[in-house]
Amino acid sequence: MKAYTGGGDKGLTSLLSGERVKKSSSRIEACGEVDELNCTLGALIASLTSEPLGLRGLLLEIQDDLFRLGALLATSTGADPASLLPGFGLAQTQRLEAIIDRLEAELPPLQGFVLPGGHPTAAWAHIARTVCRRAERRVVHCSLEEKDNALTDAIVYLNRLSTLLFTVARQCNNLFGVAESMWRA
Repeated sequence: MKAYTGGGDKGLTSLLSGERVKKSSSRIEACGEVDELNCTLGALIASLTSEPLGLRGLLLEIQDDLFRLGALLATSTGADPASLLPGFGLAQTQRLEAIIDRLEAELPPLQGFVLPGGHPTAAWAHIARTVCRRAERRVVHCSLEEKDNALTDAIVYLNRLSTLLFTVARQCNNLFGVAESMWRA
């Protein structure tokens, strides 16, 4: 099987549910942002030189979640395949919240605004956080434009994921002995 088909050469692509849509549609834009987030998490995972706090396993689980979100986004609102896809619900968000609480408990309290950077793994976590925020904005836009209420839980998940990635960045700096740089207002 070839890696290319030529099917998208005229600016259209196929959804999992079979429809052909413009590559510039809000749904495809959201898919692309979630894909970029997943790739950025891959770079963060690759930068982990050790296995602090089980971060590699946690991030791999999140990558799985993001593939499910991508499949949901690649299915038009109300299409039959959408009912077959696992959605995002309270359980996934609660899992992220529990991890945030666990990681935060091991960190010194915030005394201001943290400048992104520090250890390379922390820098990758900050980059992933900003990509996550952009993906969240695109999913919100898609949800509003297409009146797709099925994306509500995904928006909450992405919002919480960005907080988790901020906490992971702080934890990486802490674990690798790199002091956080604080914004001096």
